[in-house]
Amino acid sequence: MLAPALELERCLSKLPGFGRKSSMRAALALLREPDRLLKPLVAALEAAEREVKLCTRCGAFTVKSADPCQNCTDLQRATGVLCVVEEPQDIVQIESTGAFKGRYHSLGGKLSPMHRVGPENIRIKELLERISQEDFQEVVLALSTDMDGDATASYIAEVLRSTKVKVTRLAFGLPADSGIAYSDSLTLKRALQGRLGVF
Repeated sequence: MLAPALELERCLSKLPGFGRKSSMRAALALLREPDRLLKPLVAALEAAEREVKLCTRCGAFTVKSADPCQNCTDLQRATGVLCVVEEPQDIVQIESTGAFKGRYHSLGGKLSPMHRVGPENIRIKELLERISQEDFQEVVLALSTDMDGDATASYIAEVLRSTKVKVTRLAFGLPADSGIAYSDSLTLKRALQGRLGVF
């Protein structure tokens, strides 16, 4: 393959769900039909880079002209419940269930001593600031059920122990060693509705 095609394949292979073969097929398809596939993709990528950002309040995806995002400014949403997730895409997944009508906070990751990710590397400080400034009665920890997700949930629950905020965690339905992004809408809906107290 030509060097530009190999570079395209290498870039595609970094995306979730793209292995070596699928990224090669995608790269060849893009190069085979540049007007129908490649140029619109380039335009969409440039627009996303130019216009999309993370909400400065909750960490969800938003456009630069709407910061704070729509979820943060929607007066119809419940202001007393805050759902804490690992990544912005988890908010999209939970919203698709229609089961949660409160506010969100994306940590931008999870604690992982193995990968040298501590509390200072994710948005825990911002979470604590929001809890002290906004009137939340409940914090729902919608985190992965793997070891790092459990460690993050335990850390946040411990930090919030001295506050008046009730801390809950998604209940049943999420498979072990899995995350929000891999759960279907019905499973997430049931987990949200059946959440349990952490302390």
